[in-house]
Amino acid sequence: MLQAALAASLVALLGGAAAPPPPRLPQAPRCTVLPASSVWNRRVDRLPVARGSALLVASIGLARELHADFGSGLWRGRPIGIPYTVVSGTQRKVRVSFDYADESDRGPYPIPPRVKIEGGSDRHALIVDRDACRLYELFALERRGGAWHAGSGAIWSLRSNRLRPAGWTSADAAGLPILPGLARYDEVRAGAIRHALRFTAERTRRAYVYPARHFASDSDDPALPPMGLRVRLRADFDTRPFPRQARIVLEALKRYGMILADNGSPWFVSGVPDPRWSNDQLHTLHRVTGADFEVVDTRSLRP
Repeated sequence: MLQAALAASLVALLGGAAAPPPPRLPQAPRCTVLPASSVWNRRVDRLPVARGSALLVASIGLARELHADFGSGLWRGRPIGIPYTVVSGTQRKVRVSFDYADESDRGPYPIPPRVKIEGGSDRHALIVDRDACRLYELFALERRGGAWHAGSGAIWSLRSNRLRPAGWTSADAAGLPILPGLARYDEVRAGAIRHALRFTAERTRRAYVYPARHFASDSDDPALPPMGLRVRLRADFDTRPFPRQARIVLEALKRYGMILADNGSPWFVSGVPDPRWSNDQLHTLHRVTGADFEVVDTRSLRP
Protein backbone atom coordinates (compact mmCIF):
# COMPACT_ATOMS: atom_id res chain seq x y z
CA MET A 1 0.00 0.00 0.00
CA LEU A 2 2.88 2.35 0.74
CA GLN A 3 4.28 1.78 -2.74
CA ALA A 4 0.89 2.52 -4.29
CA ALA A 5 0.59 5.73 -2.30
CA LEU A 6 4.07 6.81 -3.35
CA ALA A 7 3.25 6.02 -6.97
CA ALA A 8 0.06 8.08 -6.79
CA SER A 9 1.95 10.99 -5.29
CA LEU A 10 4.53 10.77 -8.08
CA VAL A 11 1.84 10.81 -10.74
CA ALA A 12 0.31 13.94 -9.19
CA LEU A 13 3.71 15.58 -8.91
CA LEU A 14 4.50 14.92 -12.55
CA GLY A 15 1.21 16.38 -13.71
CA GLY A 16 -0.71 13.17 -14.32
CA ALA A 17 -4.41 12.47 -13.94
CA ALA A 18 -4.52 13.34 -10.24
CA ALA A 19 -4.83 17.10 -10.73
CA PRO A 20 -4.94 19.37 -7.66
CA PRO A 21 -8.35 20.67 -6.61
CA PRO A 22 -9.31 24.12 -7.94
CA PRO A 23 -8.65 27.17 -5.75
CA ARG A 24 -11.23 28.30 -3.18
CA LEU A 25 -11.69 31.45 -1.13
CA PRO A 26 -11.61 31.04 2.67
CA GLN A 27 -14.67 33.31 2.96
CA ALA A 28 -16.61 31.32 0.32
CA PRO A 29 -15.53 27.68 0.82
CA ARG A 30 -18.46 26.26 -1.18
CA CYS A 31 -17.26 28.03 -4.31
CA THR A 32 -14.31 27.13 -6.48
CA VAL A 33 -12.48 29.99 -8.18
CA LEU A 34 -13.48 28.61 -11.58
CA PRO A 35 -13.46 24.85 -12.32
CA ALA A 36 -10.30 22.74 -12.24
CA SER A 37 -10.49 22.64 -16.05
CA SER A 38 -10.32 26.44 -16.31
CA VAL A 39 -7.41 27.77 -18.33
CA TRP A 40 -6.43 29.77 -15.23
CA ASN A 41 -6.05 26.57 -13.22
CA ARG A 42 -4.11 24.53 -15.79
CA ARG A 43 -0.37 23.99 -15.45
CA VAL A 44 1.79 25.09 -18.37
CA ASP A 45 5.25 23.98 -17.26
CA ARG A 46 5.27 21.13 -19.80
CA LEU A 47 3.89 23.03 -22.77
CA PRO A 48 6.24 24.09 -25.60
CA VAL A 49 7.72 27.55 -25.94
CA ALA A 50 5.73 29.71 -28.34
CA ARG A 51 7.09 30.80 -31.67
CA GLY A 52 8.45 34.34 -31.45
CA SER A 53 8.85 34.11 -27.68
CA ALA A 54 12.14 36.02 -27.54
CA LEU A 55 10.77 38.95 -29.57
CA LEU A 56 7.63 39.26 -27.45
CA VAL A 57 9.50 39.09 -24.15
CA ALA A 58 11.96 41.72 -25.39
CA SER A 59 9.10 44.06 -26.28
CA ILE A 60 7.83 43.89 -22.70
CA GLY A 61 11.33 44.50 -21.35
CA LEU A 62 14.27 42.13 -20.93
CA ALA A 63 15.91 44.24 -18.23
CA ARG A 64 12.73 45.37 -16.50
CA GLU A 65 12.19 43.90 -13.04
CA LEU A 66 9.36 41.72 -11.84
CA HIS A 67 7.24 43.65 -9.36
CA ALA A 68 4.62 42.50 -6.85
CA ASP A 69 1.84 45.07 -7.27
CA PHE A 70 0.45 44.04 -3.88
CA GLY A 71 1.58 43.82 -0.29
CA SER A 72 0.90 45.06 3.23
CA GLY A 73 0.38 48.56 4.52
CA LEU A 74 -0.83 51.57 2.57
CA TRP A 75 0.30 53.47 -0.50
CA ARG A 76 -1.20 56.96 -0.86
CA GLY A 77 -3.69 56.03 1.82
CA ARG A 78 -4.95 52.86 0.11
CA PRO A 79 -4.11 49.15 0.59
CA ILE A 80 -1.54 47.86 -1.92
CA GLY A 81 -3.24 45.56 -4.41
CA ILE A 82 -6.72 44.70 -5.66
CA PRO A 83 -9.09 43.81 -2.79
CA TYR A 84 -12.28 41.79 -3.02
CA THR A 85 -15.50 41.76 -1.00
CA VAL A 86 -17.55 38.66 -0.10
CA VAL A 87 -21.29 39.03 0.42
CA SER A 88 -24.19 36.66 1.09
CA GLY A 89 -27.04 35.99 -1.30
CA THR A 90 -29.23 38.36 0.72
CA GLN A 91 -27.12 41.40 -0.12
CA ARG A 92 -29.35 43.97 -1.84
CA LYS A 93 -28.53 44.45 -5.52
CA VAL A 94 -28.37 47.89 -7.09
CA ARG A 95 -28.29 49.27 -10.59
CA VAL A 96 -25.03 50.59 -12.02
CA SER A 97 -24.65 52.93 -15.01
CA PHE A 98 -21.69 52.36 -17.34
CA ASP A 99 -19.46 54.27 -19.73
CA TYR A 100 -19.20 51.11 -21.88
CA ALA A 101 -22.75 49.91 -21.43
CA ASP A 102 -22.82 47.99 -24.71
CA GLU A 103 -20.04 45.65 -23.45
CA SER A 104 -21.10 45.49 -19.79
CA ASP A 105 -23.44 43.11 -17.98
CA ARG A 106 -26.44 45.13 -16.84
CA GLY A 107 -26.70 43.53 -13.40
CA PRO A 108 -27.93 44.52 -10.86
CA TYR A 109 -24.82 44.24 -8.67
CA PRO A 110 -24.70 43.32 -4.93
CA ILE A 111 -22.67 46.35 -3.78
CA PRO A 112 -22.57 46.65 0.02
CA PRO A 113 -22.20 50.06 1.71
CA ARG A 114 -18.55 49.38 2.58
CA VAL A 115 -17.48 47.71 -0.64
CA LYS A 116 -13.69 47.50 -1.04
CA ILE A 117 -12.41 49.52 -4.00
CA GLU A 118 -8.89 49.44 -5.39
CA GLY A 119 -6.87 52.61 -5.01
CA GLY A 120 -5.52 54.53 -7.97
CA SER A 121 -7.28 55.33 -11.22
CA ASP A 122 -8.58 51.82 -12.00
CA ARG A 123 -10.81 51.63 -8.90
CA HIS A 124 -11.67 47.97 -9.42
CA ALA A 125 -14.34 46.47 -7.18
CA LEU A 126 -14.57 42.65 -7.03
CA ILE A 127 -17.57 41.15 -5.24
CA VAL A 128 -18.19 37.45 -4.59
CA ASP A 129 -21.66 36.15 -3.75
CA ARG A 130 -20.71 33.19 -1.58
CA ASP A 131 -24.16 31.59 -1.82
CA ALA A 132 -24.66 31.79 -5.58
CA CYS A 133 -20.93 31.43 -6.35
CA ARG A 134 -21.08 34.42 -8.65
CA LEU A 135 -18.37 36.99 -9.22
CA TYR A 136 -19.22 40.62 -9.95
CA GLU A 137 -16.39 42.83 -11.18
CA LEU A 138 -16.48 46.57 -11.85
CA PHE A 139 -13.96 49.00 -13.32
CA ALA A 140 -13.69 52.64 -12.20
CA LEU A 141 -16.51 52.31 -9.67
CA GLU A 142 -17.66 55.55 -8.02
CA ARG A 143 -20.71 57.27 -6.59
CA ARG A 144 -22.33 59.94 -8.73
CA GLY A 145 -25.20 61.87 -7.22
CA GLY A 146 -26.06 59.05 -4.85
CA ALA A 147 -26.00 56.38 -7.57
CA TRP A 148 -23.29 53.93 -8.62
CA HIS A 149 -21.40 54.46 -11.87
CA ALA A 150 -18.57 52.45 -13.44
CA GLY A 151 -16.55 52.31 -16.61
CA SER A 152 -17.52 48.70 -17.26
CA GLY A 153 -18.77 45.63 -15.44
CA ALA A 154 -18.93 41.87 -15.85
CA ILE A 155 -20.67 39.03 -14.03
CA TRP A 156 -19.19 35.53 -13.90
CA SER A 157 -20.27 32.14 -12.61
CA LEU A 158 -17.40 30.71 -10.57
CA ARG A 159 -18.62 27.24 -11.57
CA SER A 160 -18.31 27.87 -15.31
CA ASN A 161 -15.57 28.34 -17.92
CA ARG A 162 -17.79 30.54 -20.07
CA LEU A 163 -15.98 33.49 -21.66
CA ARG A 164 -17.15 36.96 -22.58
CA PRO A 165 -18.57 37.47 -26.10
CA ALA A 166 -15.82 38.02 -28.66
CA GLY A 167 -14.69 41.64 -28.64
CA TRP A 168 -16.21 42.46 -25.25
CA THR A 169 -14.26 44.03 -22.44
CA SER A 170 -14.89 43.16 -18.78
CA ALA A 171 -13.61 45.04 -15.74
CA ASP A 172 -10.21 44.30 -17.29
CA ALA A 173 -8.86 45.39 -20.68
CA ALA A 174 -8.44 41.79 -21.87
CA GLY A 175 -12.07 40.87 -21.18
CA LEU A 176 -10.96 38.43 -18.48
CA PRO A 177 -12.02 38.00 -14.85
CA ILE A 178 -9.59 39.58 -12.39
CA LEU A 179 -10.07 37.55 -9.21
CA PRO A 180 -8.76 34.20 -10.59
CA GLY A 181 -5.39 35.82 -11.39
CA LEU A 182 -4.66 37.43 -8.04
CA ALA A 183 -2.00 36.18 -5.64
CA ARG A 184 -3.60 35.74 -2.20
CA TYR A 185 -1.87 35.42 1.16
CA ASP A 186 -4.07 32.50 2.23
CA GLU A 187 -2.60 30.50 -0.69
CA VAL A 188 0.95 31.34 0.33
CA ARG A 189 0.20 30.37 3.93
CA ALA A 190 -1.07 27.00 2.62
CA GLY A 191 2.18 26.54 0.72
CA ALA A 192 1.28 26.94 -2.97
CA ILE A 193 -0.48 29.13 -5.53
CA ARG A 194 -2.22 26.75 -7.93
CA HIS A 195 -3.32 29.04 -10.73
CA ALA A 196 -1.96 31.53 -13.22
CA LEU A 197 -1.40 35.11 -12.13
CA ARG A 198 -2.38 38.38 -13.79
CA PHE A 199 0.20 40.84 -15.11
CA THR A 200 0.47 44.03 -17.14
CA ALA A 201 2.66 45.34 -19.95
CA GLU A 202 3.35 48.92 -20.98
CA ARG A 203 2.64 48.46 -24.68
CA THR A 204 0.35 45.85 -26.21
CA ARG A 205 -0.92 44.88 -29.65
CA ARG A 206 -4.31 45.42 -31.22
CA ALA A 207 -5.06 41.72 -30.82
CA TYR A 208 -6.03 39.09 -28.28
CA VAL A 209 -5.48 35.35 -27.87
CA TYR A 210 -7.40 32.76 -25.87
CA PRO A 211 -8.72 33.20 -23.22
CA ALA A 212 -8.74 36.99 -23.69
CA ARG A 213 -11.66 38.54 -25.60
CA HIS A 214 -10.64 42.17 -25.98
CA PHE A 215 -7.66 44.40 -26.81
CA ALA A 216 -6.72 47.91 -25.74
CA SER A 217 -4.26 49.18 -28.32
CA ASP A 218 -4.08 50.91 -31.70
CA SER A 219 -0.82 49.23 -32.74
CA ASP A 220 -0.56 46.30 -35.16
CA ASP A 221 3.16 45.82 -34.44
CA PRO A 222 3.66 42.01 -34.35
CA ALA A 223 6.53 42.43 -31.89
CA LEU A 224 4.10 43.67 -29.24
CA PRO A 225 2.25 41.17 -27.01
CA PRO A 226 -1.47 40.52 -27.53
CA MET A 227 -3.86 40.46 -24.59
CA GLY A 228 -4.13 36.95 -23.15
CA LEU A 229 -0.43 36.20 -23.76
CA ARG A 230 0.80 33.62 -21.25
CA VAL A 231 4.37 33.63 -20.03
CA ARG A 232 6.17 31.46 -17.49
CA LEU A 233 9.36 31.61 -15.50
CA ARG A 234 12.02 29.44 -17.14
CA ALA A 235 12.40 25.94 -15.69
CA ASP A 236 16.11 26.48 -14.98
CA PHE A 237 15.52 29.55 -12.82
CA ASP A 238 16.64 28.78 -9.26
CA THR A 239 13.98 29.89 -6.76
CA ARG A 240 15.74 28.44 -3.71
CA PRO A 241 17.63 31.62 -2.68
CA PHE A 242 14.37 33.57 -2.34
CA PRO A 243 12.45 33.98 0.94
CA ARG A 244 9.31 31.88 1.37
CA GLN A 245 6.63 34.31 0.17
CA ALA A 246 8.57 35.31 -2.95
CA ARG A 247 9.58 31.71 -3.64
CA ILE A 248 5.96 30.51 -3.64
CA VAL A 249 5.01 33.26 -6.09
CA LEU A 250 7.92 32.29 -8.34
CA GLU A 251 7.05 28.58 -8.22
CA ALA A 252 3.54 29.48 -9.36
CA LEU A 253 5.06 31.44 -12.24
CA LYS A 254 7.04 28.35 -13.22
CA ARG A 255 4.10 25.95 -13.09
CA TYR A 256 1.11 28.07 -14.07
CA GLY A 257 2.66 31.22 -15.53
CA MET A 258 0.88 34.54 -15.81
CA ILE A 259 -1.60 36.02 -18.27
CA LEU A 260 -1.37 39.49 -19.80
CA ALA A 261 -4.61 41.22 -18.78
CA ASP A 262 -4.14 44.98 -18.98
CA ASN A 263 -1.91 47.86 -19.99
CA GLY A 264 0.33 49.12 -17.22
CA SER A 265 3.85 48.96 -15.86
CA PRO A 266 5.76 45.99 -17.36
CA TRP A 267 5.97 42.76 -15.37
CA PHE A 268 3.70 44.04 -12.59
CA VAL A 269 1.97 41.04 -11.00
CA SER A 270 -1.39 41.52 -9.30
CA GLY A 271 -2.45 40.33 -5.87
CA VAL A 272 -4.76 40.96 -2.94
CA PRO A 273 -3.62 43.34 -0.17
CA ASP A 274 -3.10 41.68 3.19
CA PRO A 275 -1.34 42.86 6.38
CA ARG A 276 0.46 39.51 6.56
CA TRP A 277 2.43 40.03 3.37
CA SER A 278 6.09 40.81 3.99
CA ASN A 279 6.99 43.69 1.71
CA ASP A 280 10.67 42.95 2.29
CA GLN A 281 10.19 39.41 0.98
CA LEU A 282 8.10 40.54 -1.98
CA HIS A 283 10.68 43.18 -2.91
CA THR A 284 13.19 40.38 -3.61
CA LEU A 285 11.15 39.64 -6.74
CA HIS A 286 13.00 42.61 -8.26
CA ARG A 287 15.93 40.22 -8.74
CA VAL A 288 13.86 38.58 -11.50
CA THR A 289 13.83 40.32 -14.89
CA GLY A 290 12.01 39.89 -18.17
CA ALA A 291 14.95 37.89 -19.49
CA ASP A 292 13.97 35.10 -17.08
CA PHE A 293 10.59 34.52 -18.82
CA GLU A 294 9.41 32.77 -21.96
CA VAL A 295 6.10 32.77 -23.82
CA VAL A 296 4.06 29.57 -23.65
CA ASP A 297 2.36 27.95 -26.64
CA THR A 298 -1.12 27.54 -25.15
CA ARG A 299 -2.99 26.30 -28.22
CA SER A 300 -3.53 22.92 -26.56
CA LEU A 301 -5.47 24.61 -23.72
CA ARG A 302 -8.27 25.73 -26.01
CA PRO A 303 -11.47 23.66 -25.53
